[in-house]
Amino acid sequence: MSTTPPPAFELAGIRHRYGARTVLSIPHLAIPRGETLGIIGPSGAGKSTLLRLLQGLERPTEGTIDVDGAPMPHPVPLPLSRRITTVFQRPLMLDRSVRDNVLFGLRVRGIKDRAAADPLLERLGLVHLANARARHLSGGEIQRVALARAMAIEPDVLLLDEPAANLDPANVARVEAFIRDAQSRGTTIVLVTHNTHEARRLAHSTVLLIEGGVVETGPTAALFESPAEERTRAFLAGELVY
Repeated sequence: MSTTPPPAFELAGIRHRYGARTVLSIPHLAIPRGETLGIIGPSGAGKSTLLRLLQGLERPTEGTIDVDGAPMPHPVPLPLSRRITTVFQRPLMLDRSVRDNVLFGLRVRGIKDRAAADPLLERLGLVHLANARARHLSGGEIQRVALARAMAIEPDVLLLDEPAANLDPANVARVEAFIRDAQSRGTTIVLVTHNTHEARRLAHSTVLLIEGGVVETGPTAALFESPAEERTRAFLAGELVY
């Protein structure tokens, strides 16, 4: 008899504080394996903090996070940390070529095939920059290099913090196509974005965070087309609700 697999992540009773200030409060959130969860909300809503908790970079002040049905240990062991990859909004580049940055994760795993980077660079419009120094690129180019580097190791979970910020429409299309390809491979994706249109295009379900709290969560189409909460409707209409 088949059983339903546990979610990729399940959060229960989460409260996270910096000093006396509570920056995140999530009573319950399950992220199904192989789906994309969009996280939307204004600046300071706790979106990036949530990614840091899911990566295991910080331990929640209260509550639990389960990964594939088991509690997330702290410190996070290397085998687990290698399954979960984050592309931060301002990613750091090694002082090496673009190709070497993309291959870095493979090399630490003992894989030395330099050609492995080229298909990723091609899909993201970066092949002409393969030998350029990564730190000399524009912000948008660095974001795309970081995304290629993340997917080179084929992680189980991809955590994305504003992956299409600072990109022109052509490169937004490239990045979104890249994310859809990861979805088709069964990668679990958590997508933090200020761009509600991007969340609507890519996410299976969406969570609205305001001031660290969950205002509403549900299937993306339903949340955007018929929100249950007045603050969700107001936020989506561009009103100041925070």
